[in-house]
Amino acid sequence: MNEIVYDPSEFIRGLQQLLVSDKKRIAFLFGAGTSLSTKNSKSLNVPAIGKMTEIIEQKLNINKKIKRAIIEIKKELGIENYTIETLLSNLEIKKNIIGKGKLNGLNLADIENFLKQIKKEVRVLVSIHKGIIESGELKNVIHVDFAEWIGRADRKYPIEIFTTNYDYLFEVGLEEKKVPYYDGFSGSFRPFFNSDSVEDLDFTPQETKLWKIHGSLGWHIENNTVWRKDSDDEDILIYPSSLKYADSRKQPYASLMDRLSNYLKQPDSVLLTCGYSFGDQHINERILTALKSNTTAHVFVLLYDKVGKNKYSLTEDCELVKLAKENSKLSIYGIKSAVIGCKYGIWKLKREPDKYDTPNINLYFDEDGPLIDIEEINKEKKGEEYWTGEGELTIPDFKSFVMFLKSMIVENISKRKE
Repeated sequence: MNEIVYDPSEFIRGLQQLLVSDKKRIAFLFGAGTSLSTKNSKSLNVPAIGKMTEIIEQKLNINKKIKRAIIEIKKELGIENYTIETLLSNLEIKKNIIGKGKLNGLNLADIENFLKQIKKEVRVLVSIHKGIIESGELKNVIHVDFAEWIGRADRKYPIEIFTTNYDYLFEVGLEEKKVPYYDGFSGSFRPFFNSDSVEDLDFTPQETKLWKIHGSLGWHIENNTVWRKDSDDEDILIYPSSLKYADSRKQPYASLMDRLSNYLKQPDSVLLTCGYSFGDQHINERILTALKSNTTAHVFVLLYDKVGKNKYSLTEDCELVKLAKENSKLSIYGIKSAVIGCKYGIWKLKREPDKYDTPNINLYFDEDGPLIDIEEINKEKKGEEYWTGEGELTIPDFKSFVMFLKSMIVENISKRKE
């Protein structure tokens, strides 16, 4: 069977045209990958889940009782399955069944305290805005560059940002570039969550929207109203545990998830995801259900699926590929492969780029080594390879994606002058 090949220069050109056009409604869904992305070596970032697990465990191991419990839970879960997410899930389940007994040497009060400490450390690790502002290193925040693209794009419809991240990186970026945005809260002294405004697709029609669908630092609930104030132990967040699905059905999260569904049901709506691995079933269900009811919507998934040297998780038999094969309005752009029009294939340039093509292609694709003369075939020269047309799509990485967006600012300005 012939292998299906997709020329990245053709499909990324189509994506560029969508992003430059002011006729389409454009929204982004950003996951944890965007918060761990860095612009340069001076950038602060939220650690990936593996590093986060390591940092939090080191802090909690000071308590001997908790240290013993972690050792036992690791054995229960298996070291390969142990992360801060599975640890939280394990403890949440045990909290509901422990009664007056003990599990892993912990009673109910111990488990509740354990959970509280973990959540506190998670909040500390995602509160990187403090270090950024104190150090005056805003120029090293890639989210600032993303906000610049939004601020300079000439669009009929405002950009909508949906994110599962709790941190303030998007807020920092938008405010640094003085981009007006609305996040569902009204008021100044005690800003409150206004669910009616979130449901109204025409509310503040010219402002960028920022929807934090798993909550945010500083969100609190009191008398059935969600308020925004300084972050503390009472923050309401959807923490990474098995309770995510149940929590997402409560307010204010239900309103924000409804917004995602309703956005995708609008004519000519486009959703691009980056840093999101489709690991949250409650979000996936909303996206797929909305796509079934709108013939003009489309979702482009920029999937960073590199898991090691020459190893990629977007294989033809993985679950995400199976989903995309059943829905032509869901396109998956992985690093080495893609699913487009329900068909799985690999990225491969049809022809070797000339010196005029190369700068543009380098914005989104890292091709293999250069073509060499036939006489050189049998000579061993380090770094030289045959030109195959294959390579890696780079824009699934948030930093590369933002640089790709910024390259289109000139096009938008030129268009505005016409």
